[in-house]
Formats: sequence, structure tokens, C-alpha cells
Amino acid sequence: MESALLAQIVPFLLAYVLLLMVGGVMKVCRIAQTRLLFMAGLRMTLQLILAGFVLTWLFAHPHPLLTVAYLAIMTAFTIRTVLGRHPQLNRRFACCVACCLACCGLLSTVFFVTCIARQNAFDPQYVIPLGGMLMGNAMTGLSLALKSFETALQGQQARIRTLVNLGVRPQHILFPLVRTALETALLPTLNSMLGMGIVFLPGMMTGQILAGAEPATAILYQGSIMMAICATVCLTVLSALLWGYRSLWDADMCIHLPGDARQQKQGA
Repeated sequence: MESALLAQIVPFLLAYVLLLMVGGVMKVCRIAQTRLLFMAGLRMTLQLILAGFVLTWLFAHPHPLLTVAYLAIMTAFTIRTVLGRHPQLNRRFACCVACCLACCGLLSTVFFVTCIARQNAFDPQYVIPLGGMLMGNAMTGLSLALKSFETALQGQQARIRTLVNLGVRPQHILFPLVRTALETALLPTLNSMLGMGIVFLPGMMTGQILAGAEPATAILYQGSIMMAICATVCLTVLSALLWGYRSLWDADMCIHLPGDARQQKQGA
């Protein structure tokens, strides 16, 4: 059994040759991210190995409390990752982001598992991988949206302050930035949907086919999960920004931009 397992693992180790090739290119081009590349590769490997052991045991001993606990840990890690990339958010905005990410991600997961896959909401074999895909894409989309929103706020400070002095309501000033951030968040998912099936076969569909599933079944699942991902990203980003951006102005209709000491105090 050990020799069979080793025979399966060795071919996959060749994939690390590709990582070494990327590291060599970065070194030659003097891109100062070589250490980050290999740290990311090592961390990914360790995390996947750990997740493999945990999921193997969890699938063999399914229990609703264990499934909920795994989802809670996954959600907490997702929130921590997003907020860690955007430390300038005030407390209220950060709470909005955390609540929207958790609620939209978990509700989308439960809806997909129960209504589309028609499985038990606590079945770890469905809830965990599908929840991971939805939460992961929501995390990426929200990170892109917040980066776009913060960049726009920093780059348009003079314009924003001028409009405030002219008496323009904060909602009218900031909502166009929210709209642009939402577009930025949705663009990767929309591009994937445009090229899917012709330009490339996505990971979930490829995995199912390699595992022996019928292509028709894999197609149905992949199409459904992509629409669920799109909806989850949209709802998460829109709700987080629409709720969170209200923390950027006070009762006097004064906008407090990130980094402003008054804004930090007001947000707390």
C-alpha cells in the first residue's frame, strides 16, 4: 500500500519543477518576490497535506458539529485574510466586511448544497469543498473591491473634499466608487465564464472528469457553481461596501477618509 501511495505521489512532485522554473525567471528578472514564491509553495503544500488528513477523517466520521466547526474555522480564516490586507479600514467598516463575507458565503453554500446539489446541509463531502470554492472566490472578489475602493479614495481626496465643501451628499460622492469596485471584483469571474468550455476546462470539472464522472454531470455542476460564485461575489461585495461605506461620514455629512485620525476615532 505504501509503495502504491509513493507511486502516486512521485509524479505530482514533478509539478514543483514548474515552481523552480518560475523562481529562476524571477531571479533573472530581479523580481524581489522569490522568497515569497517559495514560502507560498511550501505553505500551500503543508496546508493541503493537513487538509487532506482532516478531510479524510471527517468524511469517514461525519457529524454536523464537526462540519460546522470546519466551516467556522474556514470562515474565520477568510475574514482574517481579507482584513489583514486592508488594515486601514475603520472598525465599523471591518465589522461590515466580516459580517457580509460570513453571511453571504455561508448562505450561498447552504442554498447550493440543499437546493441545487440536493444533499444534506451538514454533509461534509459537499458542504466543505463547495463552501471553500464560494468563500474563496468571495474573499478574492472582496479583496479586489476593497483595494479598488481604497485606491480611489486616496487618489481622489482633493475632489472628494471639494464636493463635500460644495454641499454634495456623501452618498452621491462615494457611490460611483462603490460601483467601480464592484465591477473590478466581478471582472475575473465574468472573464472566466466567457472563456469556460472553449478556452479552458475549470478545475472542478477537470477534477470530476479525472475522477471518472460523466462529462455531462461535471458540466452541470460546473455551470451551477460558476453562477453561484458570481452571485456570491456580487452579493458579498455589494453588501459589504454599501453597508461599510456609510461609516466614512458622520452626522454632519463630513467624509473621513482612511488614514484620517478623525475617521479612525469616528469608526471606532
